[in-house]
Amino acid sequence: MNELIQIGPISPLRQRLIDDMALRGFSKETQRNYLRDVGRFATWLRRSPHTASTEDIRQFQFEQHQAGVPAPTMNSIVGALRFFFTHTLDRPDLARKLIRTKQARKIPVVLTMAEVKRLLDATRSLKHQAALSVAYGAGLRVAEVAALKVSDVDSKRMLLRIERGKGGRYRNAMLPQGLLLLLRDWWRAGRQQGILLPDGWLFPGQSAAAPISTRQLYRVVVEAAEAADIDKRVGPHTLRHSFATHLLEDGVDIRVIQALLGHAKLNTTAFYTQVATKTVRSIVSPLDRLALASPSEEAPDG
Repeated sequence: MNELIQIGPISPLRQRLIDDMALRGFSKETQRNYLRDVGRFATWLRRSPHTASTEDIRQFQFEQHQAGVPAPTMNSIVGALRFFFTHTLDRPDLARKLIRTKQARKIPVVLTMAEVKRLLDATRSLKHQAALSVAYGAGLRVAEVAALKVSDVDSKRMLLRIERGKGGRYRNAMLPQGLLLLLRDWWRAGRQQGILLPDGWLFPGQSAAAPISTRQLYRVVVEAAEAADIDKRVGPHTLRHSFATHLLEDGVDIRVIQALLGHAKLNTTAFYTQVATKTVRSIVSPLDRLALASPSEEAPDG
């Protein structure tokens, strides 16, 4: 029986993988994805993955490619298997045989500041407006917004503490004055409704015991965009893209933006230079400089 397929009690191998991920602070979503992707390989292998060989790795990836599995999916599987082979099985030799698929990165959709305002104004409740304002005002990922607790708001230092960031990394995000005032409004309203607790979630779901889901936040953004007559394809991450792009256009140093976004690599942040249209428009082309050249600067006829 496949040890990574959960039928009945959890197998020792599956539990070891879960423990390894929990030890490194992986989010529940990441853990689910890794279990799914390692399970996909185990199903293909038809035996316990601890018996896999380098030829098994090569054949699995070849068949995935031949079947037309999209590059993002293939790379997701590679990430899960690399972790599994390196940390859970202590087989780095197998991890080194995994090949990531090159993929063209799409230019992200970015809203103008006017569109962001229209979208936020079109939300149906104060809670939704506050949640989306956090995504834009602090540049948070949707999972980071959902995971915020009331205690993560540090009004003295004007910071938001992100303790459940990507890869389990901790960081501080900015807390603009206008966002703090909006969160205080939401705090008062939430307390009156009985759903906000001092040690509870900042944005509870259907009950105070659980946070709002990322899926619900996605629906909130889509509905607000439709109500605001924004015809761009938007989601919660669009607000994060817009945050980074607007900061870049305002001249904020790209390394500061990298820290605010929690990017591990600078080239990830540098990608926003491709969508910072305000920055592009401010540059004078060499062609335009030709028209500014003084006739005296031209070389005399020989």
